Amino acid sequence: MDMFRAAVASADPVRCLAPFLELPVPAGRTLVLGAGKAAAAMARAVEAAWPDRPIEGLVVTRYGHGLPTQRIGVVEAAHPVPDAAGRDAAQRILDLARGADADDLVLVLISGGGSALLTLPADGLTLDDKQAVNTALLRSGAPIGAMNTVRKHLSAIKGGRLAAAAAPARVVSLLISDVPGDDPAVIASGPTVPDPTTYADAREVLARYRVDPPAAVAARLEAGNDETPKPGDGAFERTETHLVATPAAALAAAADVARAAGIEPVILGDALEGEARELGAEHARMALEQKTHPVVLLSGGETTVTMTGNGGGGPNAEYLASMALALDGAAEVCAIACDTDGIDGSEDNAGAVIGPHTLARARDLGLDVGAMLAGNATYRLFQALDDLVLTGPTHTNVNDFRAVLVTATSRD
Repeated sequence: MDMFRAAVASADPVRCLAPFLELPVPAGRTLVLGAGKAAAAMARAVEAAWPDRPIEGLVVTRYGHGLPTQRIGVVEAAHPVPDAAGRDAAQRILDLARGADADDLVLVLISGGGSALLTLPADGLTLDDKQAVNTALLRSGAPIGAMNTVRKHLSAIKGGRLAAAAAPARVVSLLISDVPGDDPAVIASGPTVPDPTTYADAREVLARYRVDPPAAVAARLEAGNDETPKPGDGAFERTETHLVATPAAALAAAADVARAAGIEPVILGDALEGEARELGAEHARMALEQKTHPVVLLSGGETTVTMTGNGGGGPNAEYLASMALALDGAAEVCAIACDTDGIDGSEDNAGAVIGPHTLARARDLGLDVGAMLAGNATYRLFQALDDLVLTGPTHTNVNDFRAVLVTATSRD
């Protein structure tokens, strides 16, 4: 838990935005726009850093993730499936950007969750169309980069279109990364950066993950008109983009905690993807192979869940249930897996923990861990075990955090 808290604290907007806010006051207005689970906290950090500067604007965040602000408006909307509140906020944000001129500074605050929150259907599409595609992609097991390739081509604001609307104003984007590889074009579907993907790429994603889109979506992707702005487009002549917090920095903060406790940290990577249950089993095997102890295996990234059952449970819970099965009660291993935004999938928990007695305790309660994993019911599993990690909204998001602690001093 100390390592998890350190990872989250490293991405606190008050801490990580300050070095990037030494921007000159423009001749015109300072307009602050944003979207994501950290958007309200980022807006508050800007207000705190610029107490005397005239600023205005609007950000949209997830329900329950709002914070009080003085000069920048905050709207809450649905995530991960968009709703009308997000659509209306996105329209207002786009309209504000269109009103900017060459003397203005447009500061854009982007964090994970922005794709669903900044939802504005392209011409010919409805919110229902976007919701249907989003839901299907979430259940398909598609990685975030693939999902956002589709989202950008169904949107009037993502994929660089927000920057195009704000031109010729100076646009400075501050990003908290929640995606493997920290690609600005993937974070919140890149509303202020060039989009290298195409309509053909979006069609390929839907075919690969067997997503049958609504007729209007299929027609738009097939027509391929009005492509997103690409690298070299004049819309980006006065734009700059900065990563202010990353999964790698969060893992480094956790590693410092481990070292202070006399535990050797081994960082497996900050961009791990794939099926959550498969990664859980793989990390269990790695833990059992450790020969230098004590050691903690740290990793980040974004795993996925292919939904085949109707139970509740996010990728971190699935990762841990699979790991517990693979460890089979190994006495020297315990683990935590949590999303740094405080929400594992769509439930109210950040994640969960497991230990040597997880399987035995589940059996004592009459729970079949394998069956619950197969039915995507891992939230209910850890709820029954009282092993959920409940943080509430953390107001930041640098993706999943996983720590596997091996405490034995020897093993043959």
